[in-house]
Amino acid sequence: MKTRRGSPALPPLQLLRLLLLLLPLPGASTGPYKPVIIVHGLFDAPKQFMKLTEIIQKEHPGTLVVPISLYDNYASLTPMWKQVQGFGSKINSIMNMYPDGVHLLCFSQGGLVCRAVLSTMPHHNVHTFISLSSPQAGQYGDTDAKYLWWIFHGCLKKEVYHICYHKLGKKVSICDYWNDPHHRPDYLKNNDFLALLNGDKPHSNMTAWRDNFLRIKKLVLIGGPDDGVITPWQSSHFGFYDSNEEVVEMRNQTFYRKDTFGLKTLDARGDVSVCVQPGVKHTSWHSNFTVFRTCMEKWLT
Repeated sequence: MKTRRGSPALPPLQLLRLLLLLLPLPGASTGPYKPVIIVHGLFDAPKQFMKLTEIIQKEHPGTLVVPISLYDNYASLTPMWKQVQGFGSKINSIMNMYPDGVHLLCFSQGGLVCRAVLSTMPHHNVHTFISLSSPQAGQYGDTDAKYLWWIFHGCLKKEVYHICYHKLGKKVSICDYWNDPHHRPDYLKNNDFLALLNGDKPHSNMTAWRDNFLRIKKLVLIGGPDDGVITPWQSSHFGFYDSNEEVVEMRNQTFYRKDTFGLKTLDARGDVSVCVQPGVKHTSWHSNFTVFRTCMEKWLT
């Protein structure tokens, strides 16, 4: 998630460069590196990823980097399954042009969009899935920028479940991954996105979704204690609160132990990389060269 409300218009030259990035040519050569598809987070758009695009292309010359322009800015509040459908269509069209495989780099809310795309898309060819500061186990808490205050009209975190676990919550993306540890029965009954994606609520597609997700070769989880938005920050590594708001780490989560969507299998294969980077604020993950060099670079080949 990202809390910046707006940005000035891009200068014409930068806008042209961005448009060129968004127009991959069928059969175009990407040199020795696979294409990198970027999916933005809440209140974001492709222009926030120009710095990361420049870093990738400088360090890995010839790489095709495609930040997808869809559900940008305030439209990112669109319900998650609708976003999954839209982004999935865009991602699929790019993958079809590059049969040797692509990488998927997804930020914040976009990391959940991408995981749902990977789970529901048979025969995808995503090699590495980088989840960059994404609330993979859910969100419970306000942020440094107090986004709950203005999105939910002054509600505190302990009150948001009244909105998210009722009909109104079906219209706001954040509610699709709001995981209140004090109202677990309400979450399981009313959440039709994260509870299904994590296998918290059994459903008929679990086996197929698990098989689809396990097609990836590497899962890279990036986050850190100074993020200021993802709460708890360990959710970026599949950790989350118990009913006492104590963080339970990934390997002790029920969805890991039961291997409901393939996370335990990936880990047993040695294909889960967890990168903890202190000192990085949420809106800086995609412009920080140290984060790229330390957590991403070796997987984007």
